[in-house]
Amino acid sequence: MMPTVMRALALAVADAARPRMLALMLMPACAAILAWSVAAWIYWETWTRWFADVIAASWFVQWSGSWGGWLVSSASALLVIALLVPAVILTALLVNEVVVMPLVLRYVQERHYPTLARDGFGTAWGSFVNAAVSGVLFLALWLVTLPLWLTGVGALLLPALNSAYLNTRIFGYDALAEHASAQEYAAIRRSAGGRLYSLGLVVGVLYYVPVLNLIAPVLSALAYTHFCLDQLARLRGSPGQRR
Repeated sequence: MMPTVMRALALAVADAARPRMLALMLMPACAAILAWSVAAWIYWETWTRWFADVIAASWFVQWSGSWGGWLVSSASALLVIALLVPAVILTALLVNEVVVMPLVLRYVQERHYPTLARDGFGTAWGSFVNAAVSGVLFLALWLVTLPLWLTGVGALLLPALNSAYLNTRIFGYDALAEHASAQEYAAIRRSAGGRLYSLGLVVGVLYYVPVLNLIAPVLSALAYTHFCLDQLARLRGSPGQRR
């Protein structure tokens, strides 16, 4: 993998073990899991019944006859679970966006790039709009590719690919919004777009690995902040600011 991506990941892991980051590490994922667990406990029957009614009205179930009832109950439960997964991921990233990302950005900048000038193009409203659009596109991609999960390989690859896209859109914007000008942001996205997506793919896989998925949002924020600020320092010709 590209050296700059590996370096960002290594620095992210090292910083994640420090006390200031450990205090934040589990917050986004635990908050999202708790919120959707409570919602599922309250609304599970309502959600599954709604999907069951939709599936029961399909021509395939009408044609299947006696074993259609088993198909309806099983498929409705699987659909609810399949939609809960992206809901948890998006909620964790939202908590991460609002609460954790500003703290991560300040920490990385003060510790590793203390003299990197702020020439930010972004605003709080811009971050919100970017996150909202990214979330809608992520859900759309998730729903469109959901039938491909039945291929087996799709179930392994597509969630990670979708998460890589989401990570790149959200963290690639937020990590540069306070420090880069609009021209610098565009230049980094052009020159490092493939590496940004590769980084998103690596950390995106963690969202689907038990235990590691609890730290994935904060680790993603750290990795993208390290990578993007490093690219900005290189673009400005001031590598000595990285330490």
